[in-house]
Amino acid sequence: MNKQILICSALVLGATLALAGCAGESSSTPAPSASASDSHAGHSMDQSASANDADMAFASGMKVHHEQAIEMSEMILGKKDIPQEVTALAERIKAAQAPEIERMDGWLDEWDMPEGMDHGSMEHDGMVPEDGIKALQEASGKEAAQLFLEQMIMHHEGAVDMAESELEDGQDAEAKELAGQIIDSQTTEIDEMKQLLAGL
Repeated sequence: MNKQILICSALVLGATLALAGCAGESSSTPAPSASASDSHAGHSMDQSASANDADMAFASGMKVHHEQAIEMSEMILGKKDIPQEVTALAERIKAAQAPEIERMDGWLDEWDMPEGMDHGSMEHDGMVPEDGIKALQEASGKEAAQLFLEQMIMHHEGAVDMAESELEDGQDAEAKELAGQIIDSQTTEIDEMKQLLAGL
């Protein structure tokens, strides 16, 4: 009887030790944190979903568009005998569009746009051709002011078209917000320039 009790006790003790060993092994290699893996997956998803081709086309194209508008504004600001209302407009264009170029530069870096997708070298709606820029550079006085307004109206209309395409096809929230701002501000400036042109 005592022998049977000893055997049973030994079996129970052995089983207990075996279970404790298994528990110790499993606790020494914890499973990956669900929140950490979910967070990593979410980051990758957010990054890949941040911008699509339309956003990249908008930012790279509008950046070049803005650069030409600033170039034209600097030309008119460097001339004499330009109506004050026209020079004030040129100053506003420079002040508004220079920070927007910096924003778009930042987005393009963040989005890591693939090679071959740079739309900055393409022709865009409303861009003034080289001979038009040369004509503005050589003009003076009232003629220069008139040419600037005519070219900038066309330039702004092209920018509005590009911004409307971004609202329709883009997906990045910040880029679409900027597109809406461009539509509002440049549409207002188009109306102003038409009035200035009529008054020259």
